Amino acid sequence: MTAATLTASLTKTGRVRPGAGMRQTGTMAWRSLVSVKHNPLELVDYSITPIMFVFLFTYVFGGQMAGSPEDYLQYALPGIIVQNTLFMSMYTAMALNSDLTKGVFDRLRSLPIARSAPLFGRITADLAKQLWAMLLMIGLGAVLGFRITGGVGGFLGAALLLMVFAAAVSWSAVLIGMLAGDPEKVQVFAFTLIFPITFTSSAFVRVETMPGWLQAWVDINPVTHLSDAFRGLLVDGGIGEPVLWSLVWAAAIAAVFIPLAMRAYRARA
Repeated sequence: MTAATLTASLTKTGRVRPGAGMRQTGTMAWRSLVSVKHNPLELVDYSITPIMFVFLFTYVFGGQMAGSPEDYLQYALPGIIVQNTLFMSMYTAMALNSDLTKGVFDRLRSLPIARSAPLFGRITADLAKQLWAMLLMIGLGAVLGFRITGGVGGFLGAALLLMVFAAAVSWSAVLIGMLAGDPEKVQVFAFTLIFPITFTSSAFVRVETMPGWLQAWVDINPVTHLSDAFRGLLVDGGIGEPVLWSLVWAAAIAAVFIPLAMRAYRARA
């Protein structure tokens, strides 16, 4: 964008016009997406790691958990995708923190663009990468024996639900990225939080196989609701209550973390 174009996007009061702000957000999102071309290692996070998760859980745990890898895959693949989505949301935190510590946001702030454009652009790009990883894992699962019996409607509903939840969780990642001192601390915090939440859920094993005292937490764990909803939509199971609770959790997470994240963002950026 030229200086003349950027200046024309401002109102008389110096604010960025809404339409221009959306275009600038799209530009920032595209900047994040094309960075993969210059940093191929990102493909490991968004392609190789999801593939590794599917293979490891299917062929290491499948025989023990369900008698055969194929039977376990039919149950566990939705949970594996949910876990991968939560882990990938923390890449938003690491990328934002890296941009802040390297002064990228300081350079962007000197331009006459919407202050929120770099932030919303990053979230938009990361959601696109999340969608890619989800499609990759479902495609690999289909090759290994996973069957979507919920039809096209179930598949589209599952994808939409996962993206809505991922968008809500992204705001918690934004807050972490703003508060952490460096990307390494973001990574440590993310793994410490996400590992226990995902493994104490119905993502990989049935709730009734767990001790009674643990089931009390698992039943209210948002990862349980999301895994059950995603699984139900894909394989045509019961979806009403899990979908509702997943949306409630997404709304609650967004309501708590969007104001906190925006306050931290304005303070640092």
